[in-house]
Amino acid sequence: MNSIATEKKDRVIWAWFPVTFLTAFFCCVLWGSASPAIKIAYSLFRIGPEDTASRIMLAGARFMIAGVMTIAFGSVLAKRPLVPKRTSWPKVAVLALVQTVGQYYFFFMALANTSGVRGSIINASGNFIAILFAAYIFRFEKMTARKLLGCLVGFAGIVMILGGVQALMEGGAVTLAGEGAMLIADFFYAASGCLIKIFSRDENPVTLSGWQFLIGGTILFAIGSLIGGHLVFYSAACAWNLLYMGFISAGAYTLWGVLLKYNPVSRVSILGFINPAMGVLLSALFLGEGTEAFSLRGLLSLVLVSAGIIIVNSSSAQKAQE
Repeated sequence: MNSIATEKKDRVIWAWFPVTFLTAFFCCVLWGSASPAIKIAYSLFRIGPEDTASRIMLAGARFMIAGVMTIAFGSVLAKRPLVPKRTSWPKVAVLALVQTVGQYYFFFMALANTSGVRGSIINASGNFIAILFAAYIFRFEKMTARKLLGCLVGFAGIVMILGGVQALMEGGAVTLAGEGAMLIADFFYAASGCLIKIFSRDENPVTLSGWQFLIGGTILFAIGSLIGGHLVFYSAACAWNLLYMGFISAGAYTLWGVLLKYNPVSRVSILGFINPAMGVLLSALFLGEGTEAFSLRGLLSLVLVSAGIIIVNSSSAQKAQE
């Protein structure tokens, strides 16, 4: 009886919109802080744009920590150790290669070669690529006029921050190591989101993500070390930064999962528009990129990307109400 009463109480708390909004806002602040945190880490660990091996080691260390934290947080919430079923280990391995190794190899590369503002806005394209993957490759859902409109509005924001169509045609707006790498990371993000949807039918998604973070992080760290990378802790700030980067993934993912458990998916997902806004704002605050963030182009790009996320998810929200 006590457990039932506690579950009902938790359900009321997490489903209460002020709590839902504030928790989602906190998650988006965490995710939005990833770009500035990584760029600050490059400075603290003295990793230059050309030091690929050390950059891979840093990404690996972050996700090893994130994996341990996610498994620990999830185990506390589930009141049991989160260990994948024997049949789930191949799924964990696939996710580790796609979501952590693939996505974050390119994500960390991109942030070494572009600004936090541009990276945060371009990174939002993963939301729209995921819709295209779900509709045309994995066939989870149908493409609607509203979803298509949201994708077009969002991609318009991406094109704008890259300098517009003319700049793209001239080839000077995008570098493969910078903006191009972020777009590639977004393709991995979209694919991993669809894979999680498939694999979570038979396994706890927190279990899948925690273990794939840990395994993927270990793979990245080992590769970086083998090809000559170094991760030198020059000060205590290095350790605090690394712990915080691990918490970004573990804390945000765990809390977002709790919100999805007690709320309609559309009610939570539509709040994701806050994510790129936080990335831009925090990049301006901590990286001194205010000129780009608050330029007309930067603001219009952010508005279009955020509007695209709202439009896409309002489609699901409207369907849920019908």
